[in-house]
Amino acid sequence: MWNDKDKQLMAQKGIDESMIEAQLKRFGTGFPWLKLDAVATVGNGITRLDAKQQSQCIKLWKEYQGKGANIEKFQPASGAASRMFKNLFAFINEGKTQPDTDFERKFFEGITQFAFYPQLNKTCVNLYQKNVSELIADNRYADVLKALLQKEGMNYGALPKALLKFHHTAAGTVHTPLEEHLEEGAQYAADSHRHVRLHVTVSPEHRSGFERLIKAKVPLMEKVWGVKYDITLSEQKSSTDTIAVNMDNTPYRDKDGNLLFRPAGHGALIENLNELDSDVVFIKNIDNVVPLRLRSVSTRFKKIIGGYLVMVQRQLKKYLEMLDKGEVKSSDLKAMLRYARQTLCISDAATEGMDDEALTAWLRDKFNRPIRVCGVVPNEGEPGGGPYLAYNADGSISPQILESAQINPEDEAAMNMMKNGTHFNPVDLVCYIKDYKGIKFDLRKFVDPETGLISIKSKDGVDIKALELPGLWNGSMSNWNTIFIEVPIDTFNPVKTVNDLLRKAHQ
Repeated sequence: MWNDKDKQLMAQKGIDESMIEAQLKRFGTGFPWLKLDAVATVGNGITRLDAKQQSQCIKLWKEYQGKGANIEKFQPASGAASRMFKNLFAFINEGKTQPDTDFERKFFEGITQFAFYPQLNKTCVNLYQKNVSELIADNRYADVLKALLQKEGMNYGALPKALLKFHHTAAGTVHTPLEEHLEEGAQYAADSHRHVRLHVTVSPEHRSGFERLIKAKVPLMEKVWGVKYDITLSEQKSSTDTIAVNMDNTPYRDKDGNLLFRPAGHGALIENLNELDSDVVFIKNIDNVVPLRLRSVSTRFKKIIGGYLVMVQRQLKKYLEMLDKGEVKSSDLKAMLRYARQTLCISDAATEGMDDEALTAWLRDKFNRPIRVCGVVPNEGEPGGGPYLAYNADGSISPQILESAQINPEDEAAMNMMKNGTHFNPVDLVCYIKDYKGIKFDLRKFVDPETGLISIKSKDGVDIKALELPGLWNGSMSNWNTIFIEVPIDTFNPVKTVNDLLRKAHQ
């Protein structure tokens, strides 16, 4: 099936032929639907902390920071901002001369409020010898958008979100999302030496843009915040790319006979995360940031979920050390089982009939895993994944973050659970990625390969199928210990479209 040119391409990417064969097989079989036990709600999978508990978690986090903490922010930032401007691209492509949709009218009516407006104004003058207002007066709306989106202008349609001008600052400057995350790091992720470690995943074509921004902005931010930044960059590994196929599941080839490989989604970043040598890692979407003046709630709850993580990790360490000594009583095992059920929300009917030896093995297996504490917000209709209690391959039930595409649309009970979900996953995670002995987990061993997505894409006008690996906070963390903590909706302010920047949280 593979010619010399194919094999050379695979070798360049570091992809083994057996991996390709497995992917081709997966296109044929698809992924199984996930079996649900219940949608997670407060009291059944989601913990709501009262004011006293919140204060205790903040205190614990501050104590942890002051005792040689090994903390890092892991920031996926390789995604292009093109979807942010989908409606504006449509305006240009349809040859419109005036805005005629609510979205278009809102954009142009609020155009002076965007943090990127001054640069857009200058760009229009450079390109057309007229500013934005003058172009709009001449009904040259499309030219304004071309200045914003296209390569000849600001190229916002192709740049990553991390490098776009999002917010005005109190000092009269503007901030990109990357700068906001740098500030956040100083606010909740500094160690006892005031060092802030930030790892950013970038696309190869935009790496230099990140490096320029970091070089220009970090020295001043270090002075303002009294910290020292340690920033590293990585790219999604080409070895995680997946082969594209025709609609009949045969390998797609372009007009020159070349195979097509595609990035396998953010789940591929488990490889990048796996290379970090930190204990605690915060993960958050690049676009879910607000200006400094509105950030107090968000940073407060980062400390809260950080403190809760430390508390859970210490308890699991204590239990695992007890199991290692081999001197646990039946009453100790029952207490550990209660902890698994009540705090980790793990249940397994099989434990009812286990003797002490079998239960010890079960507890050791369940406890000695990477841990993640996930903030979840009340569901206000935003699209995306949600918290559930789902069955695992071994028959146990545990908390999982699931996407709607993983749930069987013909399963009436499952669809009712999804419709009645009370909370939403805003991607607000803090993780512990070393074991109780301080040895780094191989995170790849905790991925569920039976999760993933097959989607229909277009290439040169031809429909093709693409394979996405298990999502980073879906299947790639499926076999972690997962805890859902309710956090306020104020902590969730994503920028999915450019007009979201007109919301109060971004002004």
